[in-house]
Amino acid sequence: MKAKDYDISKMTDTLLLASREIGLDLGEREIRLFQDYCRELLFWNARINLVSLKSPLDIPIKHFTDSLTAASSIGNMNGRLLDMGTGAGFPGIPLKIIFPSLNVTLLDSSRKKTSFLKAAVRRLGLGEIAVVNRRAELLLTDDAYHGRFEAVISRATLKLPEYLRLGVGFLVPGGLLIAMKGPGFEAELEDSLPMLQEVGMKFSGSREIHLPVTGDFRKILIFQKA
Repeated sequence: MKAKDYDISKMTDTLLLASREIGLDLGEREIRLFQDYCRELLFWNARINLVSLKSPLDIPIKHFTDSLTAASSIGNMNGRLLDMGTGAGFPGIPLKIIFPSLNVTLLDSSRKKTSFLKAAVRRLGLGEIAVVNRRAELLLTDDAYHGRFEAVISRATLKLPEYLRLGVGFLVPGGLLIAMKGPGFEAELEDSLPMLQEVGMKFSGSREIHLPVTGDFRKILIFQKA
């Protein structure tokens, strides 16, 4: 879809209904920020192809609401969250919008995407949110990031075994690693369970979700650092 064809008002209505279905009641501040985020995403997407937009439901459901399904899983809403492979800012920016005191770091290896993220953060006026353009394995060698986060999250960017091996290094003891997965997660989980003790993690639970409106299946897997 082209930006000129996109109806922000309908997007807002869909997001409000969907967010209520997952237990979140967005206020005027949150609505305004999601609208500004949508406009910035549409503007940049026409130039660097950040996300696939085939339906008017993609932004409010597939990206915004999907990101918000992790809200009840991140634990400390005043802590530090690392979004690995954030792409166009999912789920990190939506979570920051609803949890203003959350300290968020958006990590992506694409310079074009991090350029968009910096512009989006400026437009939304968000504080305590950083954009980092590096590969995760290189960032792990930096003492400013190693072992510094209460939670690490990723939305289906990496296969689970690789995500566990990389993500654990960013966590404080007791920190949470959250994996947002779709259908077919079972094989990844099966491959990961035998290595948990080796990497110093334990499986602490999961949540199964069907997105409002579309009914798309999602599984949130949560691991904890020993």
